[in-house]
Amino acid sequence: MAVRLPRPHRFDVCAALAGLLGGLLLWGIGLATRPADEPIVLLDGRWPILLPLTLMAGCEVLRRTAPRTALLTGTAALTLDTVTQGSVATLIMFTDVVYAAVLYGTPASARRIPWITGLLTVAATVVPFAAWRVPEALLLGVAVGVVSFAPASTGLIVRNHRDAAEAARLRAEQTALLAEMDRTQAVVAERARMARELHDMVANHLSAIAIHSTAALSLDDPDTSKEALSVIRENSVEGLAEMRRLIGILRDGSGDREPAAAPTLDGLGALVDSARANGLDVALDAGHDQVPAPVELAAYRIVQESLTNALKHARPGRVTVRLARRDGSLTVEVSSPYGDRDGPRAPGSGAGLIGMRERAALLGGDFEAGPVQDPASADGRMWTVRAILPLSEGDPA
Repeated sequence: MAVRLPRPHRFDVCAALAGLLGGLLLWGIGLATRPADEPIVLLDGRWPILLPLTLMAGCEVLRRTAPRTALLTGTAALTLDTVTQGSVATLIMFTDVVYAAVLYGTPASARRIPWITGLLTVAATVVPFAAWRVPEALLLGVAVGVVSFAPASTGLIVRNHRDAAEAARLRAEQTALLAEMDRTQAVVAERARMARELHDMVANHLSAIAIHSTAALSLDDPDTSKEALSVIRENSVEGLAEMRRLIGILRDGSGDREPAAAPTLDGLGALVDSARANGLDVALDAGHDQVPAPVELAAYRIVQESLTNALKHARPGRVTVRLARRDGSLTVEVSSPYGDRDGPRAPGSGAGLIGMRERAALLGGDFEAGPVQDPASADGRMWTVRAILPLSEGDPA
């Protein structure tokens, strides 16, 4: 199967036509580079000039699509031109072919051609001068340098600048891509953080509202209904306050008031009291000292979500919350009665466990949740949530 060469560039075709027409014009008026009586002129007469001129014009057409072929053919055409009276147009087109071979050729050609033309220039300078011992012999080296080494060096300089510009463009595109990836990851991380905060802040209150509203609707007891409505109102107000705090965080303090401070472990007592008001039998054992703020927030949210899950899923019985600082970490453990029941007292999405695991992972900690055997339990099983949150060095003890 024949290999089809790429279509020549329009500029190359125009350059070839301009060189050919210029050479024909010089040929028509009888202007040549050498007189007919020089010893080097082996092909006397005007007509032999046209053959290397036409070949060089064809090389100009291939200067971009096949630079190596153009250079080899052009070198042969220039050699043929030296045994005729010669044409200035042929020399000018050859310099452009050398320039294009370096600029558009392979990287190996771009490295070798300047070295080869440089060595030829040195040889054309030293050898004739050593043989003839006349200053005029140096002009031969100058001519070879102007025709070959100068365009090759120019092509190498232009190619280096072009490659540097392309590398800078690629680096700019890569930097923009990395910046976009960082922005996307930051947005995803912020959305995940907002989802955790929203879930942890309102899930407890909404679960209590759902459970007590169900009780109020199912029991025909005015006192029970009144108590349930009181709990519903209390959780509604607290949930609304938490939502306002989250909105304040999202607005970055641009509202009338600064957002409230993030919850700390000092608020665990109020959290447990709220869980007791919602019907849980909770025991708190918070044996811990001061811990860093990120660890405090994560521990508080893990306890909050665990109590919410106990409210929705646990069987009746004692729920135990334990916090202890040991071995450079804060251990949070929440245990609740585990066993079969008709179904959850309030609907859930399953995002709570995911959020707790993410909070522990962000601090480099460990998280596990599942049923464990407990002889002290009525049926021998408890649902235990355990998170180990590392403390950074230098925190106050």
